[in-house]
Amino acid sequence: MLDVFDGNQPFDRRQLLSIGGLGLGGLTLNSLLASHANAGAGGSVMTGKSVIFLFQQGGPSQFETIDPKTEAPSGIRTVTDVVQTSLPGVNFGSTMERLAPLADKLSVVRSYQTNNGGHNIQPIVGKDSRETNIGSHYARIAGATRRETGMPTNMVLYPASVCDDVGRPRARGNLAATGPYGDVYAPFVPGAGGQLQKNMRLNLPHERFFNDRRAVLRQLDGLNSQLGSSSRYEAIDELQEQAFQLLLGGGVADALDLSKEDPRLVERYDTGRFVKSHNWNRAKRGQRDYYTDNAKSVGKLLLLARRLCEAGCGFVTIHAGYDGVWDMHADGNNLNMVDGMEAVGRTYDHAVATFIEDVEERGLSDDILLICSGEMGRTPRVNRNGGRDHWSRLAPLLMYGGGINPGVVGQSTRDGGEPLSDNLTPKHLISTIMRTVFDVAELRLVRGLPNELAELSQADPIPGLL
Repeated sequence: MLDVFDGNQPFDRRQLLSIGGLGLGGLTLNSLLASHANAGAGGSVMTGKSVIFLFQQGGPSQFETIDPKTEAPSGIRTVTDVVQTSLPGVNFGSTMERLAPLADKLSVVRSYQTNNGGHNIQPIVGKDSRETNIGSHYARIAGATRRETGMPTNMVLYPASVCDDVGRPRARGNLAATGPYGDVYAPFVPGAGGQLQKNMRLNLPHERFFNDRRAVLRQLDGLNSQLGSSSRYEAIDELQEQAFQLLLGGGVADALDLSKEDPRLVERYDTGRFVKSHNWNRAKRGQRDYYTDNAKSVGKLLLLARRLCEAGCGFVTIHAGYDGVWDMHADGNNLNMVDGMEAVGRTYDHAVATFIEDVEERGLSDDILLICSGEMGRTPRVNRNGGRDHWSRLAPLLMYGGGINPGVVGQSTRDGGEPLSDNLTPKHLISTIMRTVFDVAELRLVRGLPNELAELSQADPIPGLL
């Protein structure tokens, strides 16, 4: 993060935030310059739409979320109750009770398979994304930051971005992977490390930080030893000016600060109400506060993501999985399906439903695409302890907004194990994302378009959505 020092005494995180500094993470001058020097295509290529990918680390069950099987044989059928949705003949698992009335606004994909049965961060980063964060593909065209505001175009949010009293979950892979593009297009990660958050130290007395603008700019100028080529020096004055504005209260700091939001709306999003005093401590993940920390944070993470999209961030990944809270093996480390859906499903249901209602009220439903999925699904057969295990051949995929068409896409087999029609994979999902944020016809005309982007945009999208 950005550190401002007065002798040997730095501002603390709250002080930085209160003066508008990037208290939850800072941009290096190097990243600003590189972003400018490698400016995105912009113009008619960009649709102006944003993406939020809520990544359900651990692998949510298709049976207990959006594709229940009440008529399947014992040992396979959905183990929770079900709830009728606003779509005739379409049920969700019973913990999806707030999403059920909103189903007519959702794209419910029931024939999606990740072809992956292990814990990782596919499809955010994996073979189908060319081992590159999907948001980094976006940033390669849009530019790493918005030139007018300095807002990063690609961000990853962890629970520590919105809560001070939670642990720091780890992703099962490198969410900052940029493939062929270089570190400048890595996601900006509030509250964590990363290329865009290398330390900058401005050794100025506090009063000079507030009052002597040029002194701050000279300090920033002293950081330019990181610059790799003289051609970038032409942008220094403009971008130092931009960096200064970021330090003293630009849109980035405001967007990251939930205290700027209406407290009544923050309360609506807050999923802390689902924290249980016993913390589901029959499972080791509960003893480590994973379920509690997930419940404290997931709603506010979606609120923060919405604020970031409104402020100009084009791709926000939310990692709320706490090392796999959607992993429901019933093996001592993880909860069984019934308890697991109570611990995780209800917070997810509340957070996503509140997000949809909020976006609808703001008239942003065509502007922000929400994707909810994990790295895999769960086995058709319930294991002897009441859990479900890893499964690669079918996974739940829920989408909302971004101008896509709502409805149910595809169908699964009677045992919920494989697609019966419209066999869809991460390639189709990623192509749908590309076609949401880019005008693909214009994109193909971009000079020097990376092969990776060309291939991703040329794949078939999920049918019927666009």
